This record gives sequence, C-alpha cells and structure tokens, in this order.
Amino acid sequence: MNQTTLTRILNEVQSGASTVAQALERLRGFPSENLAVACIDHQRRLRTGIPEVIYGAGKSSEQIVTIAQAMLEHDNPLLITRVDSAKAEQVRKQLPQLLYAEEARMLTANPAPLSPQRYQGETLIICAGTSDLPVAEEARLTLTTFGHPVAQFYDAGVAGLHRLLNRQELLQQARVIVVVAGMEGALPSVVAGLVSAPVIAVPTSVGYGASFGGIAALLGMLNSCAPGVAVVNIDNGFGAACMAEAINCIPA
Repeated sequence: MNQTTLTRILNEVQSGASTVAQALERLRGFPSENLAVACIDHQRRLRTGIPEVIYGAGKSSEQIVTIAQAMLEHDNPLLITRVDSAKAEQVRKQLPQLLYAEEARMLTANPAPLSPQRYQGETLIICAGTSDLPVAEEARLTLTTFGHPVAQFYDAGVAGLHRLLNRQELLQQARVIVVVAGMEGALPSVVAGLVSAPVIAVPTSVGYGASFGGIAALLGMLNSCAPGVAVVNIDNGFGAACMAEAINCIPA
C-alpha cells in the first residue's frame, strides 16, 4: 500500500463515501501480514519509498506464489529477484499475470507508470561487456518497475575506451550513473572522472583466473582514485538501483 492509496482511503472515510468498517477491511494486513512462510512488510514503500521485494533464490516456487499472492492484493510494484527460468515457469502457472525477464532473472507485476516528475533526471546504466548484462538488466528492470526514467549504454568497457568517449552527451545528461563491470573493475573510475553525477559502481563475478569471483573488481572499485564513487556488493544490480532511486527521487 502506498501513500496515495492510504490518503484516498482516509479521505473516503472523512467524506462519508466509506464506513470505518470498510476502511478497516481494506487496511487488513497493514502494516504487516503474517503468513506461514513470511511476514510481509506492506508499508515499506510508504516508509522508505521502495516496496518489499521477494528474493527468489532459495525459495521454492510454492513459497514464492504464497508471498506474491498476498502482495498482489496491494497496489505496490511487485519484484521477485534471482529466479531461474524453471522456477519462473512454475510460478507463472499459478500467477500468469507475472512477467518474466530471463536475462535479469526477475518476475514483475504492477509496474508503476513512468513518472519523470518524481525524479531530478534520468539514471544512466552503463555496463562494461555483454557478460555483465544480467546484473545491468536487474538494475534497469528494478528502476523501470518503480517508474524511474532510465537510459542505458551497454558494452562500453575500457578495452575500447573510444566507445565511452563518443557518448559524452549521454554521460552529461544523467543525474545518477550505475556502472556495472567485472574483470579489473576499472570502468567506474573512468566514468567518474568524466562527470559530476554520483556514480554507483557494481562489481560483477565476471573475469579470468584470479578475479576471485568478482573480488578483484570489488577491490578495484573500492580503491577508486576518482571522487564521487560509491560501491555496492558483487552482482548486486538490485541494490544499485535502490541507491539510484534514493538519490534521484524528489521528496514528496
């Protein structure tokens, strides 16, 4: 339940269009709802601006369906992250209204309409290479489901730096930039040296030999010599999107 819905319910009670009993029925489960497999925080978006999200890894399809059914009774955007195609197929048999994005490994429903007026500008998502796309797409789909304006520029790694330098206008227009990269993790430092916008760096578990599953990229980003770089955890496209949302959203 978001602030708009709660305000509408209270106004209806005030005007006499709804009884107190009717309002209480609609508010059932607010602020939280206890299920056998979860306790759902329905008011999280009202409190933090970001709704509760279902982390799909480690959950069975039955558990995901139970939680999602309860969340769909409210009007928040629904995101289910880290869902493989087999599990997504099982979930969609019972909840066919959910959309599955295989590259992002996400199920979504109830996306918010694009709302440029809520934001200071666009968030730009840059990824170094095609192997980083799952993480970049997780960030992009999270933001678009929130109604956040997004632009993207993919396959822009430092091995071909001219690709980045040829897109200066796109870089300068962005209010926030999410940079997704594996290997040595140099791309966020390069981007941050070209722009005044905050850069959110996302290391990925992509790389040869001693990349240590993304630790090399993580340490490279944490040790960036460029100012204005914040770093999230390895492969955490969702976390980067939430940080971009917090930075870019205009307070109500």
